Amino acid sequence: MTDEGRLRLGVNIDHVATIRNARGGDHPDPVRAALDAAEAGADGITAHLREDRRHIRDEDIAALIERLTIPLNLEMAATEEMLDIALRHRPHAACIVPEKREERTTEGGLDAAGQDNHLRPYIARLNEANIRVSLFIEPDPRQVDAAIRLKAPVVEFHTGRYAHLEGEARAAELRRIADAAALARKNGIEPHAGHGLTFDNVIPVAAIPQIRELNIGHFLIGEAIFTGLGASVSRMRALMDEARG
Repeated sequence: MTDEGRLRLGVNIDHVATIRNARGGDHPDPVRAALDAAEAGADGITAHLREDRRHIRDEDIAALIERLTIPLNLEMAATEEMLDIALRHRPHAACIVPEKREERTTEGGLDAAGQDNHLRPYIARLNEANIRVSLFIEPDPRQVDAAIRLKAPVVEFHTGRYAHLEGEARAAELRRIADAAALARKNGIEPHAGHGLTFDNVIPVAAIPQIRELNIGHFLIGEAIFTGLGASVSRMRALMDEARG
């Protein structure tokens, strides 16, 4: 398979840090997890530095930047604090996500269409710093149109709704993701996808030809408890390749 046709896998290591922080101390080390994921076939590492530092911490980002040989995708809220951190560390990419202090995980896509004026200066400054900006959005034409206006080079479609539906409702959501990915690609935006993807539901999303990258975290870290992280990442990598085969 050519590099152009190969679907990239980004592994989110947030919940290795969640386990570490539950007990305090330095174990398990999310940087070690990132390096193991890279060895097992991950094409990039994703880490979300939240306002409340509930999992990834500032020193983790510094260590990842220093030690990774594959790209780092920094998930961040559109705040001055997070912008300053991104500009200081210069990760390969920055994915702007919605963030609410009370949520357990990101519960939906960013309302790019409704926050045009707020998002525009953050996207511009990240673009100027050669940090590849992504917007985590719902697979909705209105949100894709907003990404076009905002000059975001990448969008990541929220697949959480797809992951939790069944039957015809899931099939309809899959079509919505495919249509949004086609619209983004047609307008020069690279489509990614992620949230709630597992061994059992990844293949239909991975088979969408316009999608270039999947970002998967919680499931892979959970599965690693039973099989080890390398085996978990390797199996996901194989399923993604099967979908494109």
